[in-house]
Amino acid sequence: MQDKLFSVEDQVVLVAGASRGIGRALAEGFAERDAKVVIAGREADTLAKTAKEISTGKHPVHFEVCDVAKPDDVAMLVKNVIGKFGYIDTLVSVAGVNKRMKAEDYAIEEYDWIVNINLRGAFVVAQAVGRHMIGRKSGAIINVDSLNTYAPLTGVTPYAMSKAGVLMMTRSLANEWGKHGVRVNSIAPGFFPTALSKKMWEQEKMTNWAKTNTPLGKLGDVKELVGAAIYLASPASAFVTGQTLRVDGGVTAGINWPIDL
Repeated sequence: MQDKLFSVEDQVVLVAGASRGIGRALAEGFAERDAKVVIAGREADTLAKTAKEISTGKHPVHFEVCDVAKPDDVAMLVKNVIGKFGYIDTLVSVAGVNKRMKAEDYAIEEYDWIVNINLRGAFVVAQAVGRHMIGRKSGAIINVDSLNTYAPLTGVTPYAMSKAGVLMMTRSLANEWGKHGVRVNSIAPGFFPTALSKKMWEQEKMTNWAKTNTPLGKLGDVKELVGAAIYLASPASAFVTGQTLRVDGGVTAGINWPIDL
């Protein structure tokens, strides 16, 4: 007998920022567990390819083109998903960008690009889907936080600032929308190589540093984030809201010496 406590079967799950990396892995995880998944992103060809490749459950994965930095795109996205399925059970908000450089060297256009997608876009998506969920008196929103909200890394100041905003947005929306039956939580990954960070993690000094600072002694695999997302979308977390679940192999548990004891 299957335990329904962690079931997301037949849920309508919208994953914003899902054509690659963490978003793709989470979308695939929901699809494999028979959710009705819609992925959204900026590139139609990439989305179409991803949707085809991850349609492994009983429902085909659908896709919608959307730039979360554009409110009109977001409004159309939500309208189309509700028009197709009638409702949205879970929003997984992943869309994010970054550029590593010294804080004093960022052009204001680069700052705006990062913050407009990572924070402004996350709020616009949450707001648009949240209005619908408030009307239904039900829903779960899962934002993607960052290790940087525990301790900011050097060279990514606008990114760290944007993710700090996502952390506070998660708590604030949970506080306001709980009375409407809408839960808002976030997942904060540790060191996870993705297509965008692959070159950095191919450097031996970087992997050695990460392994030293991760108690489990390895880099994460994006598939290891799926369990947290399924939990936060399922009845198992029915009394959980406003929380950040740090899936980081223990990085935030403490500081490790770069020597053997």
